[in-house]
Amino acid sequence: MNSILTNKGKLYLIPITLGENNPDEVLPQTVKRAVELIDCYIVENEKTARKFIKSIAPEKAQATLVLSTLNKHTEVTDHNKMIQPCLEGINVGVMSEAGCPGVADPGAVIVKLAHEKGIQVVPLVGPSSILLAMMGSGMNGQSFAFNGYLPIDKSEKKSALKHFEKLSSDKNQSQLFIETPYRNNKLIEDLLQTLHTNTHLCIAADLTLPSEFIKTMRVSDWKKNKIDLQNRPAIFIIHKM
Repeated sequence: MNSILTNKGKLYLIPITLGENNPDEVLPQTVKRAVELIDCYIVENEKTARKFIKSIAPEKAQATLVLSTLNKHTEVTDHNKMIQPCLEGINVGVMSEAGCPGVADPGAVIVKLAHEKGIQVVPLVGPSSILLAMMGSGMNGQSFAFNGYLPIDKSEKKSALKHFEKLSSDKNQSQLFIETPYRNNKLIEDLLQTLHTNTHLCIAADLTLPSEFIKTMRVSDWKKNKIDLQNRPAIFIIHKM
């Protein structure tokens, strides 16, 4: 097994805001200090990353930044190049498009590679929509599972929802998932049509933003209280008690 050598740089996992709000409201000073000191980054979106860096460290010269893009189009062969600076003694920061890198985020592959190469990984504190939604849901914080995106196909989506609903009941385990924001309203329709009327459903949207919304009700009650979540980042949690 590779050992962690002192002459290697560290891999910092840098959380960012979940939307257009002041970083000082949701991020500790440790994040600001890390951004001020690090010039080399692995990011999901360069434009978003530069905007965030400017917002949290406005004095930092953008010309000094070296950004590598990591997304679903990135070749696996490029991963080693991205982490090479750490092997040369340079600290590298990883940024997600929103929230915490490595969680529902392609950054996890870089973290795995860092461990394999004996590079110290430093996760910093910041907002996670998954944990914030779970905290505010009133559901089972002792046992829950994040399932990512549901299938797009209607019949497959219905089967997945029934599967997760049964899991929640059989294991007393809350089930979380997300959807592309422009499909939120359609997903809500599918949830209300598919789930048992007594199943609890939590919808959490725009977390940490002024427009934040989080509410847990039975499906039967949601049918009486329709909401519009079109194009608003959201987390959905179900639990059949």
